[in-house]
Amino acid sequence: MSHKFKVRQMVRLTQPGFSDNRAGSGNVYEVVRLLPADQTGEVSYRIKSGMTERAVREGEIRSA
Repeated sequence: MSHKFKVRQMVRLTQPGFSDNRAGSGNVYEVVRLLPADQTGEVSYRIKSGMTERAVREGEIRSA
């Protein structure tokens, strides 16, 4: 599986149960690194917003 997002692209963290209206701009992150696929074949990313950096699967983010 190839990566859908690119380094420096802005993405939004999708959280089940939260609507975009309640989610605000705190859920916008910058892709800082592309990570390899896990055992299921889904690729991952390192994303960052301010001082917060985390790893997420591709299914957990969407274009901002």
